[in-house]
Amino acid sequence: MIKTLEGKTPVIHPTAFVSEAAYVVGDVEIGEGSSIWPGTVIRGDSGKVKIGKYTNIQDNSVVHGDADLEIGDYVTVGHRVMCHAKFIGDQSLIGNGSILNDGVIIGKNSVVGSGSMLLENTDIPEKSIAVGMPGRVRGEAQQKHFDLQEELAQLYSEKAKRYKNQGDLE
Repeated sequence: MIKTLEGKTPVIHPTAFVSEAAYVVGDVEIGEGSSIWPGTVIRGDSGKVKIGKYTNIQDNSVVHGDADLEIGDYVTVGHRVMCHAKFIGDQSLIGNGSILNDGVIIGKNSVVGSGSMLLENTDIPEKSIAVGMPGRVRGEAQQKHFDLQEELAQLYSEKAKRYKNQGDLE
């Protein structure tokens, strides 16, 4: 469901896929080739939510901030992620079930491990691996992580095209 709130309507690129079972409301922008999967909630009611190109927000995730929130290009936000982050850099991977609290900044090409919880205002530098509760930088992302992120972005881009081209049942 895509809804206007207080005169602000989500702006969704024509090539993006938004599942009919997702809820997108308010000041939200979704970029070219991006995909929003079933059960996802994206609320732009306290600040603008900007999602870049070829980014995928997977099933049952929540994207909402108490201020503006930006997710870059070619980002994978895994299943059941609670994202209140301020910024997620290009080509980052946020693992399934992660929690990113208000003010979190994730540098580009970074990985947040599944089930991690980042405290408010945590700043993760570029090319970092952050894991744990609370999450901390535990290492530097390697080529295998960059390759995985590229593979996931491509996979979800292709998957989104399949779903978008399917059309609605009459």
